[in-house]
Amino acid sequence: MDKEREKKIAPKVPRPNYQMWIILVLVAVVLGISYINKSGELVEITESRFEDMVEARNVKKLVQIKSDNIWIIEITLKEDALQNAKYKQEIERSSPWGVKPNGPHYKMKVGSIDKFIEKYELLQKNVSRADQIDLKVEERQDYTSFLFNMGFLVLLVLGFWMLMRRMTGGGGPGGQIFNIGKSKAALFDAENKVRITFADVAGLEEAKEEVKEIVDFLKTPQKFTKLGGKIPKGALLVGPPGTGKTLLAKAVAGEAGVPFFSLSGSDFVEMFVGVGAARVRDLFKQAKEKAPCIVFIDEIDAIGRSRGRGQMPGANDERENTLNSLLVEMDGFATDSGVIILAATNRPDVLDSALLRPGRFDRQISIDKPDIGGREHIFKVHLKPIKLSKDVDVKKLAAQTPGFAGAEIANVCNEAALIAARRDKGEVDMQDFQDAIDRVIGGLEKKTKIISPEEKRIVAYHEAGHAVAGWFLEHADPLVKVSIVPRGVAALGYAQYLPKEQFLYQTEQLIDEMCMTFGGRAAEEIVFNKISTGALSDLERITKMAYSMVTVYGMNKEIGNISFYDSKQSDYSFNKPYSEATAEKIDKEVKKIIDNAFERTKSLLTDHREHLEIIAKELLEKEILFQSDLERLIGKRPFAHQTTYEKFTNGANTEVKEEKSNGVQETTPETASEVK
Repeated sequence: MDKEREKKIAPKVPRPNYQMWIILVLVAVVLGISYINKSGELVEITESRFEDMVEARNVKKLVQIKSDNIWIIEITLKEDALQNAKYKQEIERSSPWGVKPNGPHYKMKVGSIDKFIEKYELLQKNVSRADQIDLKVEERQDYTSFLFNMGFLVLLVLGFWMLMRRMTGGGGPGGQIFNIGKSKAALFDAENKVRITFADVAGLEEAKEEVKEIVDFLKTPQKFTKLGGKIPKGALLVGPPGTGKTLLAKAVAGEAGVPFFSLSGSDFVEMFVGVGAARVRDLFKQAKEKAPCIVFIDEIDAIGRSRGRGQMPGANDERENTLNSLLVEMDGFATDSGVIILAATNRPDVLDSALLRPGRFDRQISIDKPDIGGREHIFKVHLKPIKLSKDVDVKKLAAQTPGFAGAEIANVCNEAALIAARRDKGEVDMQDFQDAIDRVIGGLEKKTKIISPEEKRIVAYHEAGHAVAGWFLEHADPLVKVSIVPRGVAALGYAQYLPKEQFLYQTEQLIDEMCMTFGGRAAEEIVFNKISTGALSDLERITKMAYSMVTVYGMNKEIGNISFYDSKQSDYSFNKPYSEATAEKIDKEVKKIIDNAFERTKSLLTDHREHLEIIAKELLEKEILFQSDLERLIGKRPFAHQTTYEKFTNGANTEVKEEKSNGVQETTPETASEVK
């Protein structure tokens, strides 16, 4: 098993690129010929120099050559003249092969051959027979330029052939222009099998039950078809980012043991017209050949958006052509083809209705953020490779991370291990996990950030106001930790709460939540009689909550049981769905709710001014306070409600779930912290 694994892990040795070596050799040959011809040229001299050589009795032979209508005289020197240092150095500089005794050694261009012959005859008149210069006539063709041009042509043809070969897919990755319509899906089959199983997926029990049937369909389709049932063609995984949609699809492939095609919706998108549709057709062609198999399209909203949205009149939308091809291919499958399409998206509201109809995506599997039990299981999966201390309580970690998705829990576990390693610990303890949760929620702790004493005092009273207001409000979330150590980009204070695991919020709960959020601004006004910009995130949260109460949830008597929330969020809803008079009334009611909440918070903090001072002074001294510190300083909360952690550890009502109302989680408080 280990040998097989090593064999798979070992990197593949790239094949040598023979075409490139051939081109390099040809280039070297052409350049070499050019260099040799150029460096092997004869030394060119003038007529006066030639006359001096003749008078010195150094010339042995002349050759008269006609090349390209130009007359050239090649001059060969006598053997004794070659011993002359002057001649020898000139010839050696021009020839890489040294001095050739048989010549030729020099050359001279002449304008008129008749005049040269006359001069040659004059020079020969007074010369003895032994010193007579032999003159020959030759005709030559210059093949140097011909060979050079032919070599360049061969290189050009070979380069064009290689380019065409790469464009048609024969030259490896990187240049497959003519294969642009081929699918980019990664195939996982028997050779590179998906190793992930349902045991690696935690916190998604309901979703796993849904997809387990898909595995049964692929393994034993006769079990269902013999009763008249049809194998589903597709399943759409819907949920927020990081909840494990892709992981669940891989687990389906790992459990089924069938070929698994994986690609993203953006892989179909290309700048060329018709490429997306061609890739869809090629993908489904490959899938039919490998059936039974699974095709997984991640982020399908890249090509599955509703047709006609945002399109200019008369425009040709390539994305729509790709979607049309996908719809045709999905509807064209035979019911017993054994190919199942899985797709994932976190934006189901933008998908085309034709894509969601039964017969294409027969099932929509909702994958929500895990509850406290699901988070415990996810923590156990990610804690397996980590060396843990005995004080690590997985249930407590699950309770302290409400609203966390699987990816965020994995990040917390990794950050805790890194923090422990930075502190040179042998094990990861609970404090490391606390710091990791703080870092994921509030950002990096900046102890070196310089803050003036006056600013620090304002931040201390601001955070103390939140703590005291939340402590004495019945429906407020219980405080876990409050700190005035700067975090993140511009956060000067940080408070962490432990929200309840609930889906429905009543009016009183939202009002108490607003009052707790107002605690910082109210404390500043009571203590300093001034306000600061530190309440920006508080005011933003309060305003959104108040408008949601009035316009979304119908929690206002004046406006009534009316909701202006558009779940479809149409691109063409440019106008508000109510009149200007109603808008003015909404603004008045929102302001009334906010003003009442602020006055209530001020009254509460005024009554507990002593507690506010105690918490603020303790914060200035210690910078970080926990729930146990608040109990020690100002006593226990006057409300005997069990926290989510206490309920979970005591096993009370852990299986009871309330029905989730549409849209509640989108505007109600989800986060376990607030940062100033």
